[in-house]
Amino acid sequence: MESSFPKYSCLDFVFTVIGVCTFLFDVGSDLWVAKEFYTHGDFMWFGVLVGFMLMSSVVIQLFSWFWLQYDRPLEEFESQASSGNTVLFSEAKRVKLLLLLHVCQLGFFIRHVSAICQGFRVWWQGGRGSEYAVYLTHDLSMLRLIETFCESAPQLTLMMYIILRNNHARMVQCVSVVASTTSIAWMVVDYHRSLRSFLPDKDKQGWLSSVVYFFWNLFLICPRVAAVALFASVLPSYIAAHFLFLWPFFVIWAWKQGTDFMDSKEGEWLYRATIGLIWYFSWFNVAEGHTRGRSLIYHTFMITDTGILLATWWFYRDAETTQPYAISLIISIPLGYVLGLVIKVFYYCCFHPKLWRPVDFGKPADGREPHIFIQADGASDGGERHSVIQADGSSDGGEPHSVVQAIGGASQRFNKRMNQHAANFYKTNTSSAIKTNEC
Repeated sequence: MESSFPKYSCLDFVFTVIGVCTFLFDVGSDLWVAKEFYTHGDFMWFGVLVGFMLMSSVVIQLFSWFWLQYDRPLEEFESQASSGNTVLFSEAKRVKLLLLLHVCQLGFFIRHVSAICQGFRVWWQGGRGSEYAVYLTHDLSMLRLIETFCESAPQLTLMMYIILRNNHARMVQCVSVVASTTSIAWMVVDYHRSLRSFLPDKDKQGWLSSVVYFFWNLFLICPRVAAVALFASVLPSYIAAHFLFLWPFFVIWAWKQGTDFMDSKEGEWLYRATIGLIWYFSWFNVAEGHTRGRSLIYHTFMITDTGILLATWWFYRDAETTQPYAISLIISIPLGYVLGLVIKVFYYCCFHPKLWRPVDFGKPADGREPHIFIQADGASDGGERHSVIQADGSSDGGEPHSVVQAIGGASQRFNKRMNQHAANFYKTNTSSAIKTNEC
């Protein structure tokens, strides 16, 4: 039986190339908007925009650098995957160069280039090195998610605020809105594809599930961004206070859920801080168990908070200038959020797998049947994460990279970080272990 590890396909390569183009378009539009603000004398908005860009870039470089340090043991795996060819992230002697690139805010871009090179090499060598190419694309998917909520969502809010404040839109502002919306939309589809790649029956999860997933997130994120922008248009000095008031509570809630995504204490707190920022705009599941209850609490709070923001805008707005669209906004924004919740329920009822399962294995060389266990968070082993899956049922409880090894066979690696998110997203029961017995 052929291993069902995620394989690198031509479509994956196309998605990687499109991701690079989207990234360059986003950066180019940001620089254009910043230049327009500066030349028109809008120094405050110029500073805010540049601040968003720098904050997002620094956060992404930190995640990328942490992951490079965690993945140093993957050097042998990478060299095997590339069949002796030089890959940018391969040798220890390049650590200083990589550090310099990250300090210069080029680490994310270099990851894109490396993923394209590895994808082309997989195609050229007839599929050899596929696992490492998949590993790189999964990391890129997660970094794009972080970039979206650290830069695109705040930038979209800023552009909408400026348009509402001035009651008209310049071409450059429209381009920025399109670029940010495109970035968010692409992140949603790309991230869902990465999650689906860990399903054993991923081929049966058609494009319709990604479309439904896209619209669910679109109708939940856009009303939230619009409500924040409307609030900022009437009380601009209070929007930062609003965020800084909510963000620590989100970070503490992530900590109380026992997140275990990174492999160092410092990295984990960076992750929790980033989750706090993401939760300001959208729900993102970070831990196993009680998912439905946490989601209900979050959406109840967001509906209440969004309602308060809209009520504040309605009370302080200029009735004369907002008269053409005020009624439409005050009705469509809550309805859009409710529609997003309805689509989310529809997704879970019709498209969400009922049980997340690990990858299947063929019969090992010695003829014995493999028994594969995954120790999940909160399991009977005392809470160790499911980093290593071994055919004899043992677990090391904390290796930094997911290693799957069948008895009598060679080890294969897959991306622990995205695998853990897939487990949180797809696993709907709370059992401590999943056991499969496949031949």
